[in-house]
Amino acid sequence: MTSSEIFDVVVVGGGPSGATAAHNLAKLGRSVLLLDRAGRIKPCGGAIPPRLIRDFDIPDHLLVAHVSSARMVSPSDQQVDMPIDGGFVGMVDRDVFDEWLRTRAAEAGAQRRIGLFKRFERDETGATIVHYEERSADGASMESTVRARALIGADGALSAVARQCLPGADRQPYVFAYHEIVRAPPAASSFDGTRCDVYYRGSVSPDFYGWVFPHGDTVSVGTGSARKGFSLRESVGGLRDAAGLATSETIRREGAPIPLHPLPRWDDGHSVLLAGDAAGVVAPASGEGIYYAMIGGRLSAEAVDEFLETGSAKALRNARKRFMRLHGVVFWILGVMQWYWYSNDRRRERFVSICRDRDVQKLTWDAYMNKELVRAKPVAHVRIFFKNLAHMAGLASA
Repeated sequence: MTSSEIFDVVVVGGGPSGATAAHNLAKLGRSVLLLDRAGRIKPCGGAIPPRLIRDFDIPDHLLVAHVSSARMVSPSDQQVDMPIDGGFVGMVDRDVFDEWLRTRAAEAGAQRRIGLFKRFERDETGATIVHYEERSADGASMESTVRARALIGADGALSAVARQCLPGADRQPYVFAYHEIVRAPPAASSFDGTRCDVYYRGSVSPDFYGWVFPHGDTVSVGTGSARKGFSLRESVGGLRDAAGLATSETIRREGAPIPLHPLPRWDDGHSVLLAGDAAGVVAPASGEGIYYAMIGGRLSAEAVDEFLETGSAKALRNARKRFMRLHGVVFWILGVMQWYWYSNDRRRERFVSICRDRDVQKLTWDAYMNKELVRAKPVAHVRIFFKNLAHMAGLASA
């Protein structure tokens, strides 16, 4: 039996992208159902730049740590510190952060439900019927349905919405990420709770990197790889040894796929639009996803609002067009970097050496913190270009 309940928009997935889309649409006066499954915490280093904090009004109490530097570690244990001059990177715990975003969406008027998306179909009027599974008070599962004028799939890298509406979406390449949340050492130890450590070693990951990120009372230790058979758990065990965290209490372990490329299309040409990991918006090389998920959620909300206003499905295309206009060049550059510098340990060694350069550090932090290419210092860009060429050609010492 099809439910008579109808919403302007059903958003599937309550992570940063889905919760942001639901919040923005509710603020625009749209009736929104935010559908999210229970008990999901994505493995994530949890770093958010100042641009995100400003643009999305993130309160300070959600920041469990303020990071003022990063340490890059090479295969030979060469260590390069990259201080942040006059700023910081915020660290968030995803279970708390994501729930705060969902609560904010609800306070703006979105209706929240716990349920697992199953499929969608369309009735004779063109309305989208969303089927989902929920559990009753006695634990029994039952299928429910609602009708919607539009559907946003923000349900992660292996999106069920994407698999149904976009042929080939399930064949996109992924890195599988795994991390362990451990208890932070006491303050008297050598562990630095204001520094992120990033390990570029083939033993840590043959095609990605490993991280040790402070979270106040806890630490996220993780890595990722697209290579089948590579033991992420053994790699994280080695990272914990290297960071002096081998005996720290393990609080929880989490793993999930991370997409490597934005999908070539995010909408089905009718009334369905993808956002966040479902659309593939994770930065290559860095694996950063929270900011891009949230800006993708905002752009998806604006595109769906235009679609609801005009009735033109072409409006849905604007989400991807605007995102790629803003960040497509950066994604391309990061993709080339990952392809070249992460290919073997000799190149990783040179990559870490490049990070010692003050021009590189300054432009890297400026771009990361503000989420845009820095064009104000052309001389510095030229210097970096020729230094990069020298390292790639093996003419510079590691």
